[in-house]
Amino acid sequence: MSPARSAQPHKQIHLAAHFPGVNNTTVWADSPPAGPTTRTAGGAPPHTSLGSQIAFSSFQHLARTAERGLFDFFFLAEGLRLREHKGRIHDLDVVGRPESITVLAALAAVTERLGLAATVNATFNEPYELARRLASLDHLSGGRAAWNVVTTSDAFTGENFRRGGYLDRADRYTRAAEFLALARELWDSWPDGGRPRPLDHRGEHFTVRGEFTVPRSPQGHPVVIQAGDSPEGREFAASAADVIFTRHSGIEAGRAFYADVKGRLAAYGRRPADLKIMPGVTFVLGDTAAEAQERAAEIRRLQVSPQNALLALEQIWGVDLSSYDPDGPLPDIDPDPGGELAQGRVKIADPKAIADRWRALSRAKGLSIRETVIETTGRQSFIGTPEAVAAEMNDFVQTDAADGFILVPHLTPGGLDPFVDRVVPLLQERGVFRTEYRGHTLRSHLGLPEAARPAGKDGRP
Repeated sequence: MSPARSAQPHKQIHLAAHFPGVNNTTVWADSPPAGPTTRTAGGAPPHTSLGSQIAFSSFQHLARTAERGLFDFFFLAEGLRLREHKGRIHDLDVVGRPESITVLAALAAVTERLGLAATVNATFNEPYELARRLASLDHLSGGRAAWNVVTTSDAFTGENFRRGGYLDRADRYTRAAEFLALARELWDSWPDGGRPRPLDHRGEHFTVRGEFTVPRSPQGHPVVIQAGDSPEGREFAASAADVIFTRHSGIEAGRAFYADVKGRLAAYGRRPADLKIMPGVTFVLGDTAAEAQERAAEIRRLQVSPQNALLALEQIWGVDLSSYDPDGPLPDIDPDPGGELAQGRVKIADPKAIADRWRALSRAKGLSIRETVIETTGRQSFIGTPEAVAAEMNDFVQTDAADGFILVPHLTPGGLDPFVDRVVPLLQERGVFRTEYRGHTLRSHLGLPEAARPAGKDGRP
């Protein structure tokens, strides 16, 4: 029986699914309906089972599950270089990282309504070429394409590209802003039913002169997603994004972030509803609260193996700590400010402050290295019975801590199934989640305004 509704209409929750792939959230790969496979000492599945994280059947299963759950979109991350530690490829990266738009184009043929979001780097791509690929995906999918705009400032990734080097951090967002504005000019250069208008763009980062080859797509513009919590990222999202993919935090911190970002929109002539805030979250379900907590603790131990605990520590200390016992105390030496054993990861701003905080926690609670890393690093966002998880998620949205969530399951590819089977029906009973798709485009799922139609030669759309 549905709970009584208040006089005020409930905000609708937006949901998306992130393919877990290669990151520290993924615990193992599975092949539905089989259970977890054997894992290596480093916490990753053996190489023989890693193929399920790159097989098309895995992408298809997770995408179809998301569509069965009436999710807004399916989200793929991107990695332009494999992470390294001590000069060796990180264990969790040996599966590889396929190109997002190629995978999503294939998924467009096996889904009907689900949005398809590709993470594509604005630092190491060109506006004309990427705008063409995204417009093509929007046509192939009937208006379901999205672009998660990311930037890169490190020379390590730049070594994989012709121009090499890197972009100064201060220039990343100026280039991305011009990149996105130019892509929109290209998408708008085809009026409905008309011929393309030639483009002559001469900017700080790009010069493009010519005609775009793809007619206006069903959405006009693919949905734009921005991932970032920095002041520059928030401002970029407020000025140009349709969705912001942010880190999950407590409900009070979520409300503060929500108010800050939404408060920036008016300066760009935008309404609060024009930008959806969707933190990335994980979930652990159980028939009882105790069972869910026990399962969550086991997942955290699998995520932070002894090897990965030392790896996490070395990223802060910047020196080789392989001689330390993961079940022993933290090092009493201070981090090396110039040490950098890990490449392809965000550089830690103040390693000594983190080391001091971790050592104080370890002493106060009597924690080992591994236990400290488990205690201090990322945790599951929502843990409990399906009823409790549905209620907590709804509380976040109704109290303006988020507009929805991008779910990152622990299993590939069947980890989303329990949420769709057990939590989605409860959200529907509360009247806060759709019971059917009412539109065909991703913009319609998200309740976003349609991209403005460009005028033809006679001045009419």
